[in-house]
Amino acid sequence: MADNTKLKIAFFDAKDYDISSFDAANEAGDVKIKYFETKLDEDTVKLAKGYDVVCVFVNDTVNEKVINALVKKGVKLIALRCAGFNNVDVKAAQGKIGVVRVPAYSPYAVAEHAMALLLTSIRRIHKSYIRTKDFNFSLNGLMGFDLHGKTVGVVGTGKIGRVFIDICRGFGMNVIAYDKFPAKDVDYEYVDLKEIWKRSDIISFHCPLTEETYHMVDEKSIKKMKKGVVLVNTSRGALIDADALLDGIRNRHVGAACLDVYEEEADVFFEDRSGHIFEDDTLARLISMPNVIVTSHQAFLTQEALTNIASTTLGNISEYFNTGKCANEVTV
Repeated sequence: MADNTKLKIAFFDAKDYDISSFDAANEAGDVKIKYFETKLDEDTVKLAKGYDVVCVFVNDTVNEKVINALVKKGVKLIALRCAGFNNVDVKAAQGKIGVVRVPAYSPYAVAEHAMALLLTSIRRIHKSYIRTKDFNFSLNGLMGFDLHGKTVGVVGTGKIGRVFIDICRGFGMNVIAYDKFPAKDVDYEYVDLKEIWKRSDIISFHCPLTEETYHMVDEKSIKKMKKGVVLVNTSRGALIDADALLDGIRNRHVGAACLDVYEEEADVFFEDRSGHIFEDDTLARLISMPNVIVTSHQAFLTQEALTNIASTTLGNISEYFNTGKCANEVTV
């Protein structure tokens, strides 16, 4: 296919691992991809002029103003290289521009990272690692607890949530779950959120961010949880009110927090801020807490997941332009 007939993709918020995985998936050169380091927003949308597709990630801004600008510039498709689409105004896109996503890339990657965070936290592995680097082999302050026999509340039982449940069962944990649309033919107990808060020793979040789930963990819900509860979030940051979480940790009600996401992460995560004055006081205080572990939205970051993301995204684009529709299209 001649270059002038190939689909042109403007790829925003591009990182080295994105470029290598998408270049490998596009080895035949079926499409032309221009990689931009900058995120898509109201100021950078001008870069999309002349492209057929914009490829975006979780922290790109795709609001009504950006969507209208994309349409005006002739862009026909927004291709999300992720599962979540809370950063896209889908209603504003309806009837103007297509929106497709990657509904599943590796549920194992995210679920395994959630368990890695949990184990690291409760067994103080991160603290021991730092100590032994300094040849300090004291066990003082490293007391943990068994997962076996503990009750884990899993909020969201899609593919990732179900894999996490399987992992927890391997540790001999008791599982209770909440989902707005419970799965059928499962042998674990579905309960309402009040029961999740009341009965869980550990709560792990695997649900999308919607108006209904925004700040589902807030001051009121934290007060209903067990004293010493451990919270694990590898889904979307705004499920948890960060200030309420900080208060819960300070007053010793929340025993630990394992966070791969943060509600104000857009200008922080995926970037090196080590040489800068850190302006987000809430995140800084959370990171400073001895019982908080923060990773920078890396749960998805495995070789298998990146390969699946790239191949599915390019497949979505091809299907949309060849047939006018896509099985992974996002609609209102």
